[in-house]
Amino acid sequence: MTEYYDYLVIGAGPAGLQLGYFLQKNQRKYLILEKGESAGTFFKTKPVHRKLISINKVHTGYEDTEINLRWDWNSLLSDDDKMLYKEYSKEYFPPADGMVDYLRDFARHFELNVRYNTDVIAISKDGNFSVTDAAGKVFESRYLVMATGVSEPYIPDIDGGEFVEQYVDLTLDKSKYINKRVLILGKGNSAFETADYLVDTAASIHLASPTPLKMAWRSHFVGHLRAVNNNLLDTYHLKSQNAVLDADLVRIEKHADHYEAVFNYNNDNREQEHLEYDHIIGCTGFRFDNSMFDDSCKPGLSIDDRFPTQTSEWESVNVRNLYFAGTVTQVRDFKKYMSGFIHGFRYNVQALANILNNKNHSVPMPGKKIELQAEQVTDSILQRVNRSSSIWQQPGFLCDAIIIAEQDDGAHYYPTVPTDYVHEVLAKDAREYLVVTLEFGESQDPGDHSSQSRINRTDYEKANLSKFLHPIIRYYAGGEFIAEHHVIEDLAAEWKEPEHINPLKQFLAAHLSPVPDQAEVLAEVS
Repeated sequence: MTEYYDYLVIGAGPAGLQLGYFLQKNQRKYLILEKGESAGTFFKTKPVHRKLISINKVHTGYEDTEINLRWDWNSLLSDDDKMLYKEYSKEYFPPADGMVDYLRDFARHFELNVRYNTDVIAISKDGNFSVTDAAGKVFESRYLVMATGVSEPYIPDIDGGEFVEQYVDLTLDKSKYINKRVLILGKGNSAFETADYLVDTAASIHLASPTPLKMAWRSHFVGHLRAVNNNLLDTYHLKSQNAVLDADLVRIEKHADHYEAVFNYNNDNREQEHLEYDHIIGCTGFRFDNSMFDDSCKPGLSIDDRFPTQTSEWESVNVRNLYFAGTVTQVRDFKKYMSGFIHGFRYNVQALANILNNKNHSVPMPGKKIELQAEQVTDSILQRVNRSSSIWQQPGFLCDAIIIAEQDDGAHYYPTVPTDYVHEVLAKDAREYLVVTLEFGESQDPGDHSSQSRINRTDYEKANLSKFLHPIIRYYAGGEFIAEHHVIEDLAAEWKEPEHINPLKQFLAAHLSPVPDQAEVLAEVS
C-alpha cells in the first residue's frame, strides 16, 4: 500500500534532520527516508582518519547562543540549547564518532519522523513523486527533497584510472605503505589528511593536481586546505622527500612491481615527466548520485556532472517541486561560500523551509515591519550584524533584506534569505530595497592576508577598503543597483561606535525615500 506525504526527504544526515526539524515545527506532513540503520551513517566511516575539521569553539566569552553559532560549526539549528554540539565534545576539532551520536540524539530528541533501513532505489514523477525502496515499498509525495549529500566518489577520466585506490575505500592500516612511494591525486583536505597520516610510514609522498594549492586562510573558503591538515607542506619545503605537483596526469601504466605516472607540468614548457609509485590514491572529491531517478524526473547536473543544477530557491532547474538540501547546494556558491558544510547549509535549510512555507502554503516569510526612518533602519541593521550567525557564516550568499513596497509608508525586514532569491523573487516588485551582508574585502596582496593592516577606525571614509569581515549595505531602486555603503571593519566584529553608526545613518538618509525626519538626520550626522 502506497504511503502519501506532502514532503518526502531522502537522507537522514545533518541536512535531512535539519529540514525535518523545520517541517515538523511548521506542522507539515513529512517523512525522512534513510538507507542506514541510524541517522548520520556517513560519519561512521568519513572522514577516514576520524577527525572533523569543522570547529567546535566552546569558550567564546559570549553567553548568547546566536552569536556563539558563529564559532560552532557542528550544531544544527533548534530552539533547545541542550542540542548543541558542545554537549558532545569540548575539542576544537572533535572526533567524527561524536557526530554520529549527536545526529542520532537530535532525531530522537525532537521525535523526527524518520524511516530507517529504507534504501531508495527508484524515483519517478507523474504529477506527484513516486519513491520505491529496495523492499518494494512505495511512497508518494507532492514535494521531494534530496538530502543525500555527495555520496559517490568523483573519479576524473584518467587513462589507467582503474589502478587508483579511492579515498572512500582506505583503511587505517598503515602497514601496506611502509617504505612505499605514494602518489595522492588531489590537493584538498582529504588529500592532505591522507598524506599527513602516511608521512611517518611512506618513503615518499607526492600530491598532484592540475590546479595550484589554495589555502583556506587566504581564500576564506573553508573547503580549501586547512592549517590542521597542512603539516606535509613543512616536509616538502624542508626537503623531506615529499612534494606537491602542479601537473596534468596524462596516464597511469602498470608494470610488474610498480606504477608509472606520466605528467605534464603546468609550466611554460609543459615539461613531461615519468615518475614511479607503489600506490596511487584518489582524493578528488565526491559527486551527487542521480541514478535512482528515471527519465520522468532526472535532475540536470553541472560542474563535471557532480552537482544537480538549482534555482535560487534550491529547486531543480528542470524538475518542478524537486528540491535539494545540504552539501549538494554548494553548486550555487561552489568553492566560494559555505554551502558544502554544516555551518553553512544549516541556514540554507532554514531559508528553504521558509521559502517552502511561503511558496506552497501561503505563509508569509518571517520578518517584521519597521519604520522607514534612517535612525530606525540603522538600528535594525546594526542589531542584526552584531548578533546574526547566518550572514556571518554565509558571507554574501545569505543576506538580510529590507523591502519597501509600492504605496508603503514602512519597510519589511526579512532576515536570512538567499541574496539571489531577494533579487529574483522577494524584491521583484519592490519600489526600493536594501541588501545587508557581512563580507570580506578585497586584499591588495591576495598572497598573505595575515600581513594586511586594518583600516584605522577614524578613517571610516575608507571603510570600503576594509579587508576583514564587515557589513555592506547595498541600495536598489526601480530594480537597479544605486549605491553601497561599507561599515568599517572592527577587530572584535562589534559595530556599535559612532564611526559605525553615523556614516550608515547618513547613507540611509540620503537614499531612502524622503520622510519627515530625513533632513534632520542629514544635518545631525554631517
